[in-house]
Amino acid sequence: MSTIYEEELKSLQEVLSTLDDRIHKLESIPVYHGDNYTEQVLESMRELNRQNLRIGVQEPYFGRLDFREDGHLEPNPLYIGKVGVSDEAAKKPIVIDWRAPVASMFYSFNGGEELAFYQSPDGLVEGEVYLKRNIAIRKRELERVVDTYIKGSEDVSLTDEFLLYRLGENKDNKLKDIVSTIQSEQNEIIRAEKNIPLLIQGVAGSGKTTVALHRLAFLIYEYREQLQADRMIIFAPNSLFLDYISGVLPELGVGNIKQTTFPEWALRLLDNAVKLKQPEEKLKEAFSINRDNNKVMLDKLKGSIKFKSFIETSLIQFEENLVPTTNLELWDQAEITVEEIKKWLLVEYKHYPLTKRRERLVARIKRWIEIELKKVEGTNEKKLLKKEANIRLNAYMKFWPKISALSFYTSLMKRKEIVELLPEGLVRETEKNCQKKEVNVEDLAPLLYIHHQLIGIEGKQKFHHVVIDEAQDFSPFQIYLLKEITLGNSFTILGDLSQAIYNYQGIEDWNDFKELFQETGYYELTRSYRSTKEIIEFANEVIKHAEVPVGLATPVFRSGEKVKVIATDDQIHEIVKVLQDLGKGNLKTIAIIGRTDAECRSIHEKLLTAGINANVIEANQSKYAGGISVVPVYLAKGLEFDAVLLIDVDASHYKDSKYDAKLLYVGCTRSLHDLRIFYSGEASPLIQGIPEEFYESK
Repeated sequence: MSTIYEEELKSLQEVLSTLDDRIHKLESIPVYHGDNYTEQVLESMRELNRQNLRIGVQEPYFGRLDFREDGHLEPNPLYIGKVGVSDEAAKKPIVIDWRAPVASMFYSFNGGEELAFYQSPDGLVEGEVYLKRNIAIRKRELERVVDTYIKGSEDVSLTDEFLLYRLGENKDNKLKDIVSTIQSEQNEIIRAEKNIPLLIQGVAGSGKTTVALHRLAFLIYEYREQLQADRMIIFAPNSLFLDYISGVLPELGVGNIKQTTFPEWALRLLDNAVKLKQPEEKLKEAFSINRDNNKVMLDKLKGSIKFKSFIETSLIQFEENLVPTTNLELWDQAEITVEEIKKWLLVEYKHYPLTKRRERLVARIKRWIEIELKKVEGTNEKKLLKKEANIRLNAYMKFWPKISALSFYTSLMKRKEIVELLPEGLVRETEKNCQKKEVNVEDLAPLLYIHHQLIGIEGKQKFHHVVIDEAQDFSPFQIYLLKEITLGNSFTILGDLSQAIYNYQGIEDWNDFKELFQETGYYELTRSYRSTKEIIEFANEVIKHAEVPVGLATPVFRSGEKVKVIATDDQIHEIVKVLQDLGKGNLKTIAIIGRTDAECRSIHEKLLTAGINANVIEANQSKYAGGISVVPVYLAKGLEFDAVLLIDVDASHYKDSKYDAKLLYVGCTRSLHDLRIFYSGEASPLIQGIPEEFYESK
C-alpha cells in the first residue's frame, strides 16, 4: 500500500467519522410538524443538511487541492466534494462544495508555474497550487488516488489518467454526474454569468447535457438569493431522455427543477384546449425511409420568425378593428362618448393583454353605470334603467367577441394573406385539424404566442432560467416564445448541428438563434469523451457527407477495437452471435439500432424468438430499462450504450444525403466501446468511401 494511499485512507476515515456523527445528531432531532414559522424554517434547513449529508457520506469528496494563498506561509489542503461540510466547532470547512469559488481552481488549473487564482466575494485571490489530486471513493471505500500535479516535479505529467479511468467504466441505464472530471472548457460554461444566454455547440459525447445540468446546480448555489429552483426548467427532446437524465440533479443535491418536453409544457399552458394529432405517426412519417421532403420544409415555415411576424401583425389589426366607432348610449341622456372609450382602451389599458382589456372595459362601464344610477331617484326607476343599461352593454360588446388562441389561429387560416407564407394545402390541413381541436407540434409555438397576447403572462409563469437540450431541433419561433417569458435572458441552449435530424422544425445554423438576442455567449465543445478514438474517427468520416458548419469531433485518446463493418445475408443470425459473444463481457447496455419503428419491432420479435431477452424502445415510451435494447435511430439521440449494433446500413436505408448522414452519425456516436455495422446487399454510400484504415471488414 503506497504512502499516498495510506495518507488518503486516514483522511477519509476521519471525514466519514465526522459525517456519521453529524448525521446521527441531525436525525436524532424530532422532525417539526407544527405551525410556528421560525421552527418551520429551522426544520427546512435541518432537512436540507440531512439530505446533503446523506449524499456526502457515500462519496464525501473526489479531489484535493493544496493551495497557498498569497500572504500565507504554508499551503492549505482543500478537499472538494458534491456538497460542502464544515466543522462547526473549529469553524472551518471539512469538504468544499464543488461550486464554491475556491473550488473552481480544481477545474481551471492545468499545471505549470503560473499563479493560480479564483474570484471570491471579496475580490481576486491569488496564490500557488502545490498539489492537485483525484480521489475515487465508492460506497465509503477508497478505490483510487491519482496525482495530476505536484509542484516542482517533472515526473507527473498532466495526463488524462483519471479521466480515462472514469470514461472506461461501463454505463447503466442512467446518465451520471461528471463533477469529479469536469474539464476546464466545461467549467467555463458551468460558471458563466447567468444573464447572458449561452449557445453551446457540442459534438456527440462532449458532455454538453451533463454540463448544462451542472450549470443549473451551480446557478442555484451562486445566485441562491435571486433564483428559485421551481422557476427553472429543462426542455428535453422526449420523455425517454428525461428519464435517462433524471438522476443527475438529485446526485448533485438539487431538486424541484421542472423537467419536461416543449409539447407537454405548451399543452398544459393551453389548458389542454387542443391535443397533438397522433404525435407518434408524425415522427414515423418524418423519419421514414421515403419521407416527403417538401412537406418537411413546409412544416418548418410555421416555426419561422416570419410566421411569428405575420401573427403579430394580424393581432395588431384585430386590435385596431376592436375600437368602436359610435357612442355608447345606455339609456336616454346617459351616454359614454367614443372618445372616452378609446381613451380607456388605447391609453389607460394599453399595456394589458387583449382579453384583460375587454374585462377592464366592461368593469369600467359597469362602474360608470353605478355612478350615474346614484343620480336617479326612485328604486323602480333605477331597476329599469339598470336592466336597460345591461341589455345595451351586452349588445354593444358584441363588437369585441370573446376569442381563444385556437379560434384566432383558425381564423388566420381563412385569411388570403396566409397563402403568401404557407402553401394552400398546408393551410387547409391546418384549418381542418384546428376545427377538430387537433394540432401538430409545429402549431404549438404559434398557438401559445397568441394565447400570451390574448391572456397575458403572469409573473409566476416567468422562468428564472431555461435549459434547452437538443436545441438544434427547436424552431426560432419556439426560442422567441421562451425568450418572452424568461427573466434576464437567462438561457443555456445546447445542441449539435451534426445531429439536426428533426429538420421539419429545427435549424441548420446557430445564427438563427443568435439573431433573437442582443448578446450571446457562444461555446464550441469539440472534445468527445464518450466513444473510443476508433469510433469517433469512423463517425467523422460519415458526417463529412452532411457538410455541417461546425468542426469535427476530437477524441480523447481512449483507444479500443476497430469499428467492424459486417456484410451478411442473415443479419439476425449474425446479431445473435455477436450478442452472445458480448454477453461474456462486462457490458451493461447494448443497443441494436435500426432505421424505422416498424423494422425495429420486427427485429425485436425475431430476437425474442431466438431467445434473446431484449427491450424495444418506441416513441411514446418514458422509461429506459438498460440491458439489450432495440431502438430506431432517431430515438437513440441523446442516449449512450456500451456497445452498438447498427443494422440495415445499406444503400436503400441510408442514402448519400445530408439528412441520412446525420442519422447514421447519431447511430455511430451512441457507442462507448464497441461499434458494429451490419448490411445486406449494397453498403450505404455513406460508408463505401471510408478508407479501410478506419474499420475492419468481416
